Amino acid sequence: MAPANLEKRENDATAPGAFGQCPLPIFDHPQIVMGHGSGGKLSAELIEKVFVNGFRNPVLECMNDQAALEVAGARIAFTTDSFVVTPIFFPGGDIGSLAVNGTVNDLAVGGAKPLYLAAAFILEEGLPTEELQQVVESMRVAAALAGVQLVTGDTKVVNRGKGDKVFITTTGIGVFDRLTEISADKARPGDKVILSGYIGDHGITILSQRENLEFEGCLVSDCVALNGMVSSMLDAAEAAGNLQGIRCMRDPTRGGVATTLNEIAGLSRVGIMLQESVIPVRDSVRGACEVLGLDPMYVANEGKLVAVVAPEIADAVLGRMRTHLLGKDAVLIGEIAEKPSGMVLMKTLVGGTRVVDVLFGEQLPRIC
Repeated sequence: MAPANLEKRENDATAPGAFGQCPLPIFDHPQIVMGHGSGGKLSAELIEKVFVNGFRNPVLECMNDQAALEVAGARIAFTTDSFVVTPIFFPGGDIGSLAVNGTVNDLAVGGAKPLYLAAAFILEEGLPTEELQQVVESMRVAAALAGVQLVTGDTKVVNRGKGDKVFITTTGIGVFDRLTEISADKARPGDKVILSGYIGDHGITILSQRENLEFEGCLVSDCVALNGMVSSMLDAAEAAGNLQGIRCMRDPTRGGVATTLNEIAGLSRVGIMLQESVIPVRDSVRGACEVLGLDPMYVANEGKLVAVVAPEIADAVLGRMRTHLLGKDAVLIGEIAEKPSGMVLMKTLVGGTRVVDVLFGEQLPRIC
């Protein structure tokens, strides 16, 4: 269950969009709708009103991608995530590699060293054994590349037509081996916002495969584990004598970069000002978004991160990221401001300023 911005905002009407945009939602929904899994405003309300209220405690209320726990004198990171992507195989990965990399990334962006995973599989009757074996092999390879071990798990089978081939829930444990204090509520005015590379690759790739759409250029998911690059970033901060200067990191999955930055702005009670002209979007992704009426800022990623970094070490961290294969396209995209609190603004290509809000519903359902 990924965290979502809990900032209370005024309802605004949004028109339905392509491929499953939810209609104008009712906040006290009598039933779950697809938009409750979008990572946007409906998700935020569901998490706050049902799950946080039901399980409220200080660790949960931090609303980070991972829980930071003290156990027998050690600091450990603990996270869990479920994967329901369709189709289960796509250019650049499959549901198996996605499950491993997504969970590793949720640990890594908290500053933890990922160590162990558990996986639970819900299999639909009729799933070809060959496809399951392919998913398992993909998980094995992804775990080896990320330096983690899958050490326990569970399997259930549901009747034909009661599932969608395979759903996977992964749980991860890691250790905080450095004295970091990375959290979404740590951003401060003057901090710099760094993006590790091109956005929207994963979401548009999934959509093109699901709907049998063809666009110019090559579309490939960015699904990959980020813990190696994160370690390099922490090395750079440590070498600069300011390990606490990396305030916050998030991987912008459901809801994309826009939703992730709104979460940070809300939890840190700061404003964020972005520069549209420097945000990297591939021509193939931009073209697909223009055809479909989508905004790449809200399209999911599975191999990118957003970091909020103290200004005195921003150049050092950015420079170190660019020496890593996964960060070679990293760029500084904005800055933290004191006001407007809880909001993200963007300087547009034409010189204006627009609000980058959180969507109510789902641009692209079931992309992770």
